[in-house]
Amino acid sequence: MVDNPGAGHSAHERRLMLLRHAKAARPGSAADRDRPLAERGREAAPQMGAYMRRENLLPDLTLVSTALRTEETWSLLGAALGPDMAKRDVSELYAASPNHLFKIIRAVPPEVRALMLVGHNPGIPALAVQLLGRGDAEVRQRLLEKFPTCGLVVIDFEGDSWEEIVAGTGHLERFVTPDTIS
Repeated sequence: MVDNPGAGHSAHERRLMLLRHAKAARPGSAADRDRPLAERGREAAPQMGAYMRRENLLPDLTLVSTALRTEETWSLLGAALGPDMAKRDVSELYAASPNHLFKIIRAVPPEVRALMLVGHNPGIPALAVQLLGRGDAEVRQRLLEKFPTCGLVVIDFEGDSWEEIVAGTGHLERFVTPDTIS
């Protein structure tokens, strides 16, 4: 069993953290997959990582899109989280639909209780909305209106495995952005 002592979750609870990559630059000649982070993104990613560390939002496993901007986001954010964070590159996260993201999540082993995905718009925000069943109405409304770059949504579920997760059953634990944590 993966041990994350401060997470406060039993083996019957799952925590999903969905992170949209940090702000990317738009160099004219670069393919979309090869866009690097902008200066603002290079500042926001470690700030979000430090926030996650302070709040004990530590994933047992992080799945990261193989696009340059998501890899750079993870590199900066992961360094702020600490040295022993498990990460797996998943090329399928790039341009994935909410339904495909859902399939990726459901295939995660049950010993992983806290999972983070680092991905893209519109898949990450759309998946968050699809999964939510309850939570603070005002925060849910903000999430529906805008999911900015380097935004993080934390959704909790009951269940013994990720395979049991179904749409509309997640509890919105929090939704934060670089602007709301600074």
